[in-house]
Amino acid sequence: MDIEFSLALPRDAIGIPMVRRVLGDAMRSLNVSETCIADMLLAVSEACSNAVRHGGPANRYEVTASIGYGQCDVRVADNGNGVPSIPPQFPPPDTENGRGLLIMRSVVDEISFGITPGRGTTVHLRKQLDWDESEDARHRELAVV
Repeated sequence: MDIEFSLALPRDAIGIPMVRRVLGDAMRSLNVSETCIADMLLAVSEACSNAVRHGGPANRYEVTASIGYGQCDVRVADNGNGVPSIPPQFPPPDTENGRGLLIMRSVVDEISFGITPGRGTTVHLRKQLDWDESEDARHRELAVV
């Protein structure tokens, strides 16, 4: 089964839990393992946080996702000034910012960036899915819309 969705969100942190809920429930409905779901939700949260923080001057960003063929593919696109290159190592422990890109890279199988200076950044995240075949997975509670 394939699931695809697209969300257009205000460039405000209030939308990030909504993205997490929709993506998490979509993956749970397909019996994706909770570990795999947690990895994707962490990466997508970081990408959305970057869009909220750096996506100006636009007031919206978009999240599109496709789950199927054994993988989850998510794109987070903003209309900001673009992100710098991925740092080669984690910043020093006393640094407050700068870990999001490295965190994303550590939990997904593939990460790439589409950067158009002055016109926005698209973060593309891809992860191979692991399945939960346990009896509990078949009786998961999903969000009610």
